[in-house]
Amino acid sequence: MLESTIWILLVGFGAGQVAKRLGAPGLIGMILVGILLGPEGLNRISPGVLANASELRKFAVMVILMRAGLGLDRDKLKQQGSVALRLGFLPAMCEAIAITVTAMLLFQFNWATGLLLGCIISAESPAVIVPGMLRLKNLGWGGKKGITDAILTGSALSDVLILLVFSLLISFLTQGQSGRLALLPLQVVLQIGLGTWCGYGAARLFTLFVNKTAWVETQVQEILVAACLALLLVVGAQFLPFYSGYLAVMALGFFIIEFSPPLARRMRIGFNALWIGAEIILFVLMGASIQLQILRKAFWPGLLLLIIGIMLGRMLGWALSTYRSDWNWKERLFLLPGNSAKATVQAAIGAIPLSLNLEGGDIILAVAALSILVTAPLGAWAIPTFAPKLLTQDPIDPAKVMVYRKTILLAAVDTSELAIPVLTKTAEIARRSQAEVVVVHALQGEPTPSTRALQSHINRLLLDIPHQFVIASGAISDVLLTTAQQYQADAIIMGKRGHRPWQQVFVGSVSRAVLATSTIPVMLVESDRTTV
Repeated sequence: MLESTIWILLVGFGAGQVAKRLGAPGLIGMILVGILLGPEGLNRISPGVLANASELRKFAVMVILMRAGLGLDRDKLKQQGSVALRLGFLPAMCEAIAITVTAMLLFQFNWATGLLLGCIISAESPAVIVPGMLRLKNLGWGGKKGITDAILTGSALSDVLILLVFSLLISFLTQGQSGRLALLPLQVVLQIGLGTWCGYGAARLFTLFVNKTAWVETQVQEILVAACLALLLVVGAQFLPFYSGYLAVMALGFFIIEFSPPLARRMRIGFNALWIGAEIILFVLMGASIQLQILRKAFWPGLLLLIIGIMLGRMLGWALSTYRSDWNWKERLFLLPGNSAKATVQAAIGAIPLSLNLEGGDIILAVAALSILVTAPLGAWAIPTFAPKLLTQDPIDPAKVMVYRKTILLAAVDTSELAIPVLTKTAEIARRSQAEVVVVHALQGEPTPSTRALQSHINRLLLDIPHQFVIASGAISDVLLTTAQQYQADAIIMGKRGHRPWQQVFVGSVSRAVLATSTIPVMLVESDRTTV
């Protein structure tokens, strides 16, 4: 299993990076590696890992649903609440019905088997949709109307409905419990209501535990406790099937924002880091589960079924979901690339009918595998490609999303002894804020030995910090402000005065000129104290 883990993580990461360099989504490379390393290829993944693939996928899905919950905006959900609720039910229902009818014609399925296939195929993939929507949200695409929030919430609700109907159909086909279908509306409401309540309670306990006790001391410990709590919600739903574990996880992330925004910001950072490894495991194992031999049996009929399901059924659902909303036609059209990807659910439940020896199980598995190979890469590519063409880019709220722009500090130094305190203070702030540093030296004339000595001090004091040394000629205040603008610096750190008259370079009028004209914060450093 250790060897398999190395193959999955190392080769999967490399293939994902190669795919990105070629302009394709990284998950394409990961899925292809999964096929290559799996039983259909080189068979380098141990049977033990494949046997536990569903459990590993649950962990990965937990991570992305926590990220989804931590990325939701309550105000935007209020604005698009009706649309989000309809997106949670109508597109999947319409697609499932369209696939049912098509499957009855193409494969001569009965209505129950056709609906079983419809449930599997119509489920939306959080593995593709959630990361894609979060990237758009972080960039501000569709932010004013809360389009990404509506899609994220709708996808979570949709999978609750689909998985519930799927489990009822399995019971009906294996045990003949047709009476349970009549309880479907009540069970849907129960799953959603209890799932939300469980997420609320877990978020309340978690925030109280972190903020009121001294047991959790570091951000890593916070992420560890939160991940275990989210997994407990997922596992608990298996033993108490009265609530949706995945919806509870998403609600956990959402309510953490409500109870403690600073904690939510730290959770976003931590779960973004967890997703790096979880993404590789998810898509490599997804590729390893695809059975190419079965896929060939129903390729063309399955492709036609997917087209009909998405272009007729799902588009009808989108039209009904956004009816009488404030979405324009471009934003409604964005649902085609933004809300069609299939991967996680299909990989998790696509093989269940075949394992239960249900009629048509091999065809169901083949179409499920085909839906992954076609829609997952296409959706991952189409979401960032069409968002700039169909959505508007609005200002982002940094309290609700991750801001990925690097912090840049500009340190202004001369060749006096004051350069050491300036560089020391800059290094201290840069380490706390994970910033990069641009060191500027305004040179009057040719470089001197003291300039080379200054560069030696810079390399020593900023050894573990990304930095660059810029030498420019001109008026000191002009050089500082121009360089700060060029590198988009977030703050200027400079000396207030020298200790000897001939060392007084950044003094008096220079400091006043920078303070008076700079549009970013300026910190003045003295040898014995710091002033702002």
